[in-house]
Amino acid sequence: MQQFALGDTVLQLSKPAYQNLTTGVVPEMGSRATAPLLLFLGVLFIFVKFSEKRATLPGPSFCLGIGPLISYGRFLWMGIGCACNYYNEKYGEVVRVWIHGEETLILCRSSAVNHVMKKGHYVSRFGSKRALQCIGMNENGIIFNNNPSIWKQTRPYFAKALTGPGLRRTLAVSVESTSNHLEKLLGGHNTTSACEDILLFLRAITLDISNKLFLRVPLHEGEIVSKIQKYFDTWQTLLLKPDIFFKFKWIYQKYERAARDLQDAVEELLLKKQQELQQTEKLQDVTDFATDLIFAQTHGKLTADNVRQSVLEILIAGPDTMSVSIFFMLLLITQHPDVEKKIVEEIQAVTGEREVQNSDLQQLKIVESFIYESMRYQPVVDFTMRKALKDDVIDGYPVKKGTNIILNLGRMHKVEFFLKPNEFNLENFAQNVPHRYFQPFGCGPRSCVGKYIAMVMMKGILVTMLKRYRVHSHNGSTLENIKNNNDLSCHPNESHSILRMIFTPRNQAEV
Repeated sequence: MQQFALGDTVLQLSKPAYQNLTTGVVPEMGSRATAPLLLFLGVLFIFVKFSEKRATLPGPSFCLGIGPLISYGRFLWMGIGCACNYYNEKYGEVVRVWIHGEETLILCRSSAVNHVMKKGHYVSRFGSKRALQCIGMNENGIIFNNNPSIWKQTRPYFAKALTGPGLRRTLAVSVESTSNHLEKLLGGHNTTSACEDILLFLRAITLDISNKLFLRVPLHEGEIVSKIQKYFDTWQTLLLKPDIFFKFKWIYQKYERAARDLQDAVEELLLKKQQELQQTEKLQDVTDFATDLIFAQTHGKLTADNVRQSVLEILIAGPDTMSVSIFFMLLLITQHPDVEKKIVEEIQAVTGEREVQNSDLQQLKIVESFIYESMRYQPVVDFTMRKALKDDVIDGYPVKKGTNIILNLGRMHKVEFFLKPNEFNLENFAQNVPHRYFQPFGCGPRSCVGKYIAMVMMKGILVTMLKRYRVHSHNGSTLENIKNNNDLSCHPNESHSILRMIFTPRNQAEV
């Protein structure tokens, strides 16, 4: 009994100590668990507040950095054009996203678009520096040259070549080249003939025109056209790639090789040009774009890399962009015989039996409206990329220096002003369209320097073709059933099938 009593006494004596031990340890353990939780909640609160502060612009949420990753991934996956349309459709005419971790605005409201185009502090473009170095556009040429001072130094050479005497020669050269290529295609016979690859055909014509206007040296059309296509694919694939992509040589070396192939080809053409200049007695008889650039290099005004890239860019503009534009126009003509009838009647009324001349261009109103409506309804280049060089305010939204800007012109042309924006209809250009609502070539200091010569070339090629031949789709292709890629530009996916067209002489078609 004494033992049990002793045990109870010991137990009673031990209770206070046990309780003190428990009450001392539990709070300490609780404080250790609470501190990280409070820290996490604090960080989360800061991120939420940070996200709310940045959400003054419509667009996806920052959401702990997940938003920038998703938006950048969408651009890489869908392509620039498709991603822009996706975000504008979802969030509205002014959208904030992220590309490569950099804040980027997508604009398709005419007031915002025109504000950016007309301001001098938006003359720079954006894109991966490694990609631009790979394709030779980093601080060279004018298309994606993001160094304003070098761009301003180079652009006048393009402006001189694409206006004045060069512009006046363009129509005759376009008519001659188109006629010669049609004759080669049809073998000189007045019979029906299927064109195996209409895009290849148009690329050969536009390259020939560009060569005769700006370089004037013998070249192999098929070989250069093939290299231009591979160069464009490289440009499109690499432009927004992250820097880590270029850490692995085995991944991007095929693209680097494709870019180098065209650069080497242009280097050889320039060497031929230099040899011709050395043998020429009267330089005034051979002056052209390439000649002016070579002399500028000789006098230390331009670098050799800039000269090569500038010639490369003026040669690729036709096969890269204009050929696809004319292809889309020919498809629209096959789908709208009533429009074709109006165009052909106007051509015959203006030109009669002779070839189209410069004095005729102002009278070809229906042809011009057709070209504009085609470029509005099915654009090839439907956006342009810029970078803010200083702080600004666009339509009430603050924009910080360094912000990327994408002007979604294709969508702007279908959400404002036009009577039938979602239809192909010449009534959309029955009256003059205010410049602010239709910007196929842009405006302001960085507008397309070749916009006037492009219109003349398109008119010359179309009038020469349609005056002689009626065009049919070989396999029922329409704008609706062909597969297009909309990345750096909107163009047919040629990996699925060869796009063919049939040329029927007009006298046979009428019979």
